[in-house]
Amino acid sequence: QVQLVESGGGVVQAGGSLRLSCAASGLIFSSLTMGWFRQTPGKEREFAAAITWNTDYTYYTDSVKGRFIISRDNAKNTVYLQMTSLTPEDTAVYYCAARVFGRGYDDSTFNWWGQGTQVTVSS
Repeated sequence: QVQLVESGGGVVQAGGSLRLSCAASGLIFSSLTMGWFRQTPGKEREFAAAITWNTDYTYYTDSVKGRFIISRDNAKNTVYLQMTSLTPEDTAVYYCAARVFGRGYDDSTFNWWGQGTQVTVSS
């Protein structure tokens, strides 16, 4: 069983930056595709970014392209989401997710989830 623990959320002013971390345990981290999703109250959880097991490919939703960077350190079993130029629209609970197999980036394709970390961007 994979366990995912996010950290790094908080309150930041618009234009600021945050780096989220997600530490994984329980499976071979280097075999996992890792993703970040986010959710605001009353809305469905949406895909933000993903990175394949070998870091060859990264994917972003259009609204975060050029502002967010997903990366991973397989030696530390950790995936990161560097967020810059934050806007109030980025305010959400951010979830780390993992899968071994799957295609696309719907949340149903990910098997394991963290508990989430709150990011609040003030205007």
